[in-house]
Amino acid sequence: MLQRLGLFLEWLILSALCLMLLTYSAPRATDEADRVRAYTRDIEFDYISWMLDAMRVKVQQGAVGIPGYLNREQSKVAVTDYLHITQQIIQGEDALNRIYADPAITDKVKASAQVRAELDQLYKQQNDLAPIAEAVLQGQVAQVAADWGLATLGQPIPTILYHSTAVPDALIVSPRDHIEQVANISLVADISIDQQVALEDRVDKGLNVSSLVVPIGGVGVYPTMIMRTTDLTWLVSTIAHEWTHNYLTLRPLGMLYDSSDQIRTMNETTADISGNEIGAEVIRRYYPELTSASPLDFNRVALREVYPGPGTLPRQPFDFRAEMHTTRVTADRLLAEGKITEAEAYMEQRRQLFVQNGYEIRKLNQAYFAFYGAYADVPGGAAGEDPVGPAVRALRAQSKSLADFVNRIAWMTSFDELKQAVGQ
Repeated sequence: MLQRLGLFLEWLILSALCLMLLTYSAPRATDEADRVRAYTRDIEFDYISWMLDAMRVKVQQGAVGIPGYLNREQSKVAVTDYLHITQQIIQGEDALNRIYADPAITDKVKASAQVRAELDQLYKQQNDLAPIAEAVLQGQVAQVAADWGLATLGQPIPTILYHSTAVPDALIVSPRDHIEQVANISLVADISIDQQVALEDRVDKGLNVSSLVVPIGGVGVYPTMIMRTTDLTWLVSTIAHEWTHNYLTLRPLGMLYDSSDQIRTMNETTADISGNEIGAEVIRRYYPELTSASPLDFNRVALREVYPGPGTLPRQPFDFRAEMHTTRVTADRLLAEGKITEAEAYMEQRRQLFVQNGYEIRKLNQAYFAFYGAYADVPGGAAGEDPVGPAVRALRAQSKSLADFVNRIAWMTSFDELKQAVGQ
């Protein structure tokens, strides 16, 4: 009971900070963002309701105490069973969608009866296993974080809590004459592609801006929100990534998250580095059989950006990050010269090149780079020549440990402080 009360108070404090700062999800408090919201108010995601429900689930189920009742093998079985059921659900939902999309099937209810019955059973099994699997993974990430010094009296603060769910999409808005995120508005999770395109068209024409609805993998509210997946490697790194945002929210860097693009990039790149390193250690320590798999790009929001779709795969080596870096640098130069139309035509031409090489990018514009450019834990890519990412990476290289790095950058309040710290 005391543990649950302490957890509730911790959640109350951190949730209040997250909502007050509008961190990671809501638009910056600018006139531009207010104008964008005129197009989105009816379809914005309700974070308060989600956080209340997620915390109710965590407190009622006592999820944080579950791992103590399981041995190492039982914990692994709980996680793998949960991922297996999630995979079956994804397959069943795909089958259901195909039935309802097939014009040749007239009685869709009858045709889908068996699939829906199987899904109902799978949903029940998933609901039973979810609190156990989530608690196991929370405990494993927490243990690594604590062992590496990101803890107070042996306990990561705030407590590592996450909940898998359907995550919202985000409407990103940038001016057309330069690349800058001026609005980031979370939308309800069930908006179709047609609705996304229509929304972008209305915003672009109404405000003369560049907009894009992007998928996200997680949100640093509390408990953190993480999209449903069967990729354990990606999942544990994302749990650590989003918890790092929670950790930073209690410190100046996180509190200032939305104050500038530079601070946002410092936050996201730090969370990427932390998530990647902690996630890799969780896999090495608890799931060593996965360490032989091909390395993945851990970037939680750029995951779909760099994942080849079902189209034709490249016949020759195609360096996505190098090509995207070239695209960003050239687009920045054209925009700096005032050649907005030429820059937009160039980005569309480059988008077609990416599609031809198996990367299904729906739209490549200023808003695309304003969003993906903030995740700069790896050289190249959508960040272009932005100096913030390299400076964050330089600070990590100069730090004796991950904890030393995170705790140094967490107390910074400007990019100038970071440059001074790395001798730039």
